[in-house]
Amino acid sequence: MTEPLFVYNTLTRKKEIFQPLNPPFVGLYVCGPTVYSDVHLGNCRTFVSFDLVYRYLCALGYKVRYVRNITDAGHLEGDRDEGDDKFAKKARLEQVEPMEIVQKYTLGFHEVMQRFNTLPPSIEPTATGHICEQIEMIKKILENGYAYEVNGTVYFDVEKYSKQYPYGQLTNRQLEDLIAGTRELGGQDEKRGRLDFALWIHAKPEHVMRWPSPWGWGFPGWHIECSAMSSKYLGETFDIHGGGMDLQATHHTNEIAQSQACNHTSPVRYWMHTNMLTVNGVRMSKSAGNGFLPGELFAGSHPLLEKAYSPMGVRFFMLQSHYRSTLDFSNEALQASEKGFQKLLSSYKLLDKLPHSAASSTSNITELEQKCYAAMNDDFNSPILIAHLFEAVRIINSVQAGSEVLSEADWIVLNKMCTVFIFDVLGLKDEGAENNELAGEVMNLVLTLRQEAKTRKDFAASDKIRDELQKLHIVIKDSKDGTTWSIN
Repeated sequence: MTEPLFVYNTLTRKKEIFQPLNPPFVGLYVCGPTVYSDVHLGNCRTFVSFDLVYRYLCALGYKVRYVRNITDAGHLEGDRDEGDDKFAKKARLEQVEPMEIVQKYTLGFHEVMQRFNTLPPSIEPTATGHICEQIEMIKKILENGYAYEVNGTVYFDVEKYSKQYPYGQLTNRQLEDLIAGTRELGGQDEKRGRLDFALWIHAKPEHVMRWPSPWGWGFPGWHIECSAMSSKYLGETFDIHGGGMDLQATHHTNEIAQSQACNHTSPVRYWMHTNMLTVNGVRMSKSAGNGFLPGELFAGSHPLLEKAYSPMGVRFFMLQSHYRSTLDFSNEALQASEKGFQKLLSSYKLLDKLPHSAASSTSNITELEQKCYAAMNDDFNSPILIAHLFEAVRIINSVQAGSEVLSEADWIVLNKMCTVFIFDVLGLKDEGAENNELAGEVMNLVLTLRQEAKTRKDFAASDKIRDELQKLHIVIKDSKDGTTWSIN
């Protein structure tokens, strides 16, 4: 790669040349799901976006350690360290153990990610698997004087921290403005300051998910887990930290504070955030009645959906908007995206059949390939990349129709470019090919059952299988060489 990669850094609010700390190694950390409910589309958009980032960095030759955590403990309703534990509340409602809730929704999350064809992370640590690391980090923050303990709960002292470090730098807000936007402390509140947040929370005896600590039995705050796990697997300072923009003001701001207070160094070089989802121009939410889940999208079972949409069609739709732009769901946009995706795949399948000539009459293919890299080097601009790929579609169709000719050398470049960017970088796949493969496996099973029926002279069952398949326009033919099938 000759051209530099530019990444928009939320912390500095500008595009910067990407320069990893220890090339070719890249440390990438993305805040994963909180597994007490089904993953929502906002999460999916974030994970698809960072799957694109991961794939492209790998395509450039970087050795990427991609860490995406699972939050399975310590998450309370609201960000003020108060209210019910969401895992315990869900477990009570379903009358199961909290870790059964964790297992159920973790498996569900992985299934959705597989359907979106995202690559698994290099490491997927859990909060409950790293309690010791979180406790050790809290102890260091206390030793450094940026936290205090009250009745078994340890709080981070934001105002003391802010005297030395810029607490609101990620969102470009001053401490006074942040304080003004919070509620007054009540007489029974243990916190010294309005912005102080819990690193460790004292657990009542009936609290199920709790662990021993130097401050008594309790459980970690939400923010400390990411600081502890990212530093363990990527170091005290690493390259990229990502997540949704809704995490900037509280979760990521507190992550920076914790890590800086513990290690006296800035934890992340490049902060990246994906934008929100809207539906027909309205922000997606349960209260608005437009918050459909991935499964509802794939099945077309939500009242706002006109039909079912394929996972690859939805992934392609997501990638047609830049990760920092608002993404608006509508039936018209989704259907147009599915048609575009099929057009892209259909043209790609023509590549092997294209005739070659001694010279090309078409545009410079090498230049088009460079434009694809330039688009991705401009802060992973997938919409511009896709526009260039549709220029490749135009060329393929023109050569197929005989209105343009293509040299063998240009065909090699075009084939490599399309393969790399459609499948390796954008992470798309031909779902039809998978369905055909599955159909073949099912038919092999059906024909095996039919042959077993014939072997035991159960000709009624054998004929019934043949007749029922014929109703589905599937014709089977027996010969001395075996049985074959075809769709009529």
